[in-house]
Amino acid sequence: MILVLSPAKRLDYETPPVTDRFTEPRLLDQSALLIERLRELSPAEIASLMSLSDPLAALNHARYADWQPPFTPANAKPAALAFAGDVYEGLDAATLPAKALDWLQAHARILSGLYGVLRPLDLMQPYRLEMGTRLANARGKDLYAFWGERISELLQADLAAAKAQVLVNLASEEYFKAVRPARLGVPVVQPVFEDWKGGRYKVVSFFAKRARGLMARYAAEHRLRDAAALQAFAVDGYAFAAEASDDARWVFRRRVA
Repeated sequence: MILVLSPAKRLDYETPPVTDRFTEPRLLDQSALLIERLRELSPAEIASLMSLSDPLAALNHARYADWQPPFTPANAKPAALAFAGDVYEGLDAATLPAKALDWLQAHARILSGLYGVLRPLDLMQPYRLEMGTRLANARGKDLYAFWGERISELLQADLAAAKAQVLVNLASEEYFKAVRPARLGVPVVQPVFEDWKGGRYKVVSFFAKRARGLMARYAAEHRLRDAAALQAFAVDGYAFAAEASDDARWVFRRRVA
């Protein structure tokens, strides 16, 4: 299998990486085009486009100005160790054993508004650019138009190289909209995490994000070969709910007293 994750807004460039291994993002030429476009924006325009506070807009204006290949461990950090949001707290890649990190590098991909597709050890310079941002560019009105088929083509190549027969979608709807499932050549399975709240099971965003990271970690720790083995995931109180699931949507539920 190949599994895909969303990136995170929150970043950690203070904690030293736990590995000296790294790879280079494979779509940097495309990222450079986006950076050129973003450098045309003033801090005020960035704030308006991305609904950011003035300090955050200024920070990202500076990030775009500073963004510069070549990426090295001195000016960048592996993506899975740089992202620090809810998903990545669940994944906790910094504590994975070496063999689990190897599995993650081979089988996990992070979708990104700026980088398109990242492998966990791909070096990344800090940025803020959500996939849903309506950044007009030479290819269209937004980032979905900018990336077009490129993300799907790279994922398809990775699926073929890994001889993977399933893509497991652990990304958000915003990010997975950048993927063309029909181009992948394999079925897509989407795990869904529900918590009992208000008398019914429902998706609670914070818990669901963390659970996606926990599932990616579970797959890496067990170095799973078969996506169906994910149905045994029983971490943090979640369990597979066969009665609520189908071939394309696997529901995991948790009921905390």
